[in-house]
Amino acid sequence: MRIIQLIDSLDIGGAEIMAVSYANSLVKSIEFSGLVTSRKEGELKNKMDSGVSYLFLNKKKSVDFNAIFKLRNYCKNNKVQIIQAHSSSFFLACMVKLMLPKIAVIWHDHYGNFVPPKRKNSFFIRIFSVLFQGVIAVDFDLEAWSKKNLFCKNVIYLQNYISENKEYSRETILHGIDGKRVLYLANLRPQKNHLMLVEVVNSIYKKFPDWTFHLVGSDLKDDYSETIKAQIKDYQLEEVIFLYGAKKDVENVIKQSDIGVFTSNSEGLPLALLEFGLYKKPVIATNVGQIPFVIKQNISGFISEPKDVIAFSTNLATIQMDEKLRVKFGDELHKTITENYRENVVISNYISWVSKMKI
Repeated sequence: MRIIQLIDSLDIGGAEIMAVSYANSLVKSIEFSGLVTSRKEGELKNKMDSGVSYLFLNKKKSVDFNAIFKLRNYCKNNKVQIIQAHSSSFFLACMVKLMLPKIAVIWHDHYGNFVPPKRKNSFFIRIFSVLFQGVIAVDFDLEAWSKKNLFCKNVIYLQNYISENKEYSRETILHGIDGKRVLYLANLRPQKNHLMLVEVVNSIYKKFPDWTFHLVGSDLKDDYSETIKAQIKDYQLEEVIFLYGAKKDVENVIKQSDIGVFTSNSEGLPLALLEFGLYKKPVIATNVGQIPFVIKQNISGFISEPKDVIAFSTNLATIQMDEKLRVKFGDELHKTITENYRENVVISNYISWVSKMKI
């Protein structure tokens, strides 16, 4: 098989990480594995395996004929059979398919800004799904949505997966005291609801004066970002909550933390959750997306309803006070991740599914 991954950018984000992961994983299993980024390169370019074929299109606008023909020529020259289009890159993949009809397009739905049941651009997704050979959904809600709304009915749920990086860099140094750090690893976007975490911290920090909270993720410097910073300042939490922006040494950041949190209003399957589990970190989260399928309540973590500041605060305080419980939750989550969310499990299922397609 000859498969390429197509993604808008190589900035650090869930969909972007998975695009690189699939490209790297498939190098070991198929004849040709490529990665194409359309709009922007980024830190993840350095995470590519040396065997992955790479192309940057430098796409300048929504309909960029130079980028379309550049991708078309790349696919033709490399005899590409499948374009696996991540998130919004399905449009570009379909433009190429119209010129090279034998190419199969797989849409990899990572959730992003498309929130069921009211999804942004759902009309265009539905129309272009006529050209899809298959759809990969990263959670059960997205799988159900695709089966109900898209013309392509060859839909499969494939969980995100994680691979341990034993040679990670050590650049970022978190503030605070070892053993008393809480980490929220998520880009600053409204659906991640960092403002809820600020409320939680404001309600409990005086009981735990030695604990600090660390927000690591892309900062777009937009209204949402400024609101978070203003709230931190209003509550005088500048020495309790720290923002770092996006960091490429994620493993190093997680290693320095002691508790992972998710205060999201909506999610698919956050890669950060898998990373916390891989490194045996306990997690407190909201009941959204695939999170309750990963975290077992009171066994490998605590889950509360979205926007429930009181319940989340109670759960967080409970685990802050109990080191043995933190170790137990971390060990149990690690067991779940290693048994169900590792590369060999997902890629085996992926190749089996793709092999059944008529290409």
